[in-house]
Amino acid sequence: MKLPVYLYGHPVLRKECADVAEDREGLKELVANMFETMYASDGCGLAAPQVGLAEKIVVIDADGLKEHYPECEGEKLTLINPVVTILDGDRVTREEGCLSLPGLSENVSRVEHIRLDWVDEEFKPHSREISGFLARIVQHECDHLDGHLYIDHVSMIRRRLLKGKLNNIIAGKVRCDYPVKYAPKR
Repeated sequence: MKLPVYLYGHPVLRKECADVAEDREGLKELVANMFETMYASDGCGLAAPQVGLAEKIVVIDADGLKEHYPECEGEKLTLINPVVTILDGDRVTREEGCLSLPGLSENVSRVEHIRLDWVDEEFKPHSREISGFLARIVQHECDHLDGHLYIDHVSMIRRRLLKGKLNNIIAGKVRCDYPVKYAPKR
């Protein structure tokens, strides 16, 4: 089932997420719905806050990016309670977008090498080092779990320049090809 994507301005996007318990009901169904929502929205990653849940759940399918980023080939991940550890201080600036910020993209500086620890939907533990664009996707999605958006990584001047576009998202003055949930009216 496709879920609505919560857009910028909705309070759930700024909440710090709670760990997922092993006995959480409906986890596999939620993960399947998140993948369906991500695919229907033409995304390569989706975090639970983007579908209205303040829980540490991320889905990623980066395989579609393999032509430009070979490290993404075959990378389909379900991350429950992920923990990112920075392994390399070198930063690379690349353009990022987000399903919760439709029509926007900005250059964001991130490290290129991380260690990722997580459990899958069976609560089997995993740990691995990740580099390149896949590391960027993981960092972007895991930022959502801490209540952060990619625009938090751009300069204050850039954010001021984006203010009108961000206000339009909050006001519901954006068009999306996927179901969305706008911020509640104040």
